[in-house]
Amino acid sequence: MGMRLKIGEREEALGYKGNFLFETTAEAVGVRETDARFSGPLIVEGTLENLGGPFRVAGEIRAQRAFVCDRCLAQTEAAERYRFEEEFHRGKATDEEDGFDGDGIDLLPLVRDTILAALPIRNLCRPDCKGLCPRCGADLNQGDCGCDREVVDPRLEALKSLLKND
Repeated sequence: MGMRLKIGEREEALGYKGNFLFETTAEAVGVRETDARFSGPLIVEGTLENLGGPFRVAGEIRAQRAFVCDRCLAQTEAAERYRFEEEFHRGKATDEEDGFDGDGIDLLPLVRDTILAALPIRNLCRPDCKGLCPRCGADLNQGDCGCDREVVDPRLEALKSLLKND
């Protein structure tokens, strides 16, 4: 499944600005299930603009990502948007700039890199997720379990006995 923006006569049309829309899958852009699971398609929408040398590609990727919360282990899905903007110059890509050859710009590497860079380090079902009780394993989002969760550093346990003597 290709995501190629045709340049053709647009290279001569200074100031040209046009829209594009692609629907693809995570597997088609090279995002493995070990990186992230997506339920449904990835929608890639944006604009192509001729800046009189480079072409600017800007837009966003919309997706429904499925994951397990790292705190409470709940299966969760979240609608996510990943924004991108990049300039492409005719010719070979260098360290400083992205390039394109032939009659078009291949968006596949840009989409893959945008998704992978935007994935969170920690997956949370909601920002205030309370997680699981370390003693009994109860989901603290459902309510308090009643366990004593006070953790005392074992190196300071001897000092605790001094407090009891007072």
